[in-house]
Amino acid sequence: MRIPKQLPDRLGGAPFTWQEALDAGVSRQRWRHWGLDSPSRGIRSPTTGQATELAMTIRPYTVITPFSAASHATAFVLWEFPGFLPGSHESVIHISRPDTMAIPRRKGVVGHVGQFFEDEIANHNGLLVTSRARTWLDCARKMSIDEITVVADHLLRAPRAEFEGRSDPYCTREDLETMLDRHKGTPGIRKARLALEQARIGADSGPETRLRLALERAGLPQVEVNRPTELGSGVVRQPDLSCPELRVAVEYEGEGHSDAAQIVRDIEREEDFSRAGWTLVRISKRHMRNDARSAVSKVRNALIGQGWTPK
Repeated sequence: MRIPKQLPDRLGGAPFTWQEALDAGVSRQRWRHWGLDSPSRGIRSPTTGQATELAMTIRPYTVITPFSAASHATAFVLWEFPGFLPGSHESVIHISRPDTMAIPRRKGVVGHVGQFFEDEIANHNGLLVTSRARTWLDCARKMSIDEITVVADHLLRAPRAEFEGRSDPYCTREDLETMLDRHKGTPGIRKARLALEQARIGADSGPETRLRLALERAGLPQVEVNRPTELGSGVVRQPDLSCPELRVAVEYEGEGHSDAAQIVRDIEREEDFSRAGWTLVRISKRHMRNDARSAVSKVRNALIGQGWTPK
């Protein structure tokens, strides 16, 4: 069996187009060799047996389709949005073009067309993709209002510069409002407007947003989100949610809280709140089932225990 000629280094690790193969000196015979996968017309992919970065896998589809960018569910995954979007983990790739052009049609692609402003297309690791704000709006059609809010909170939150290497949020409220004003009549825009109305700056995760919304919906007192709280003797804690007037703090504890060192820190945190006369309510994933009824019940009981009287 004849061993095929090795591909040029720049083509050996990710999918590429026919034009890129020609530019790199790849022969037509090598292009047609069975050792290359053919995910879609005019695209080949080396069978390396190794996972390829998502942006590199998608890039050829935008290169071979003029004036296009990754969008919708594909952009949702690329931007690592929190929350649930139906279809976001399907293998198809979503591509968008201006509505003055034909809708993209090819194997493995879901094509879209629409109106795009210049700042609604971004460069993500060498790949053209719809901006975070535009992706948020594009995906709203298939999401619930609460899940759209989860993404809005993610975009609006003030980052922790020492951990994230950035000091500005991904989007401002004005950015999202501008997106809504630009694209009136877009499917899902009413849900997006309602989601932006209930979005708040401060949540560090999707579960925190869902918990806040559940508490508000249950008619409990409005809570602060990640507000630094002085507990005395120089001790400052920053609970996920808090009601300072009643001295109730709420923490959502994910899987990382089962770590031995984290357990020690959690105990110290609870002792700090207790010494200051606060009640700390600890919520886990199981409390969020059935529309977070158990979580709401725990927080309601803590508030009543601290003197709150339900209306």
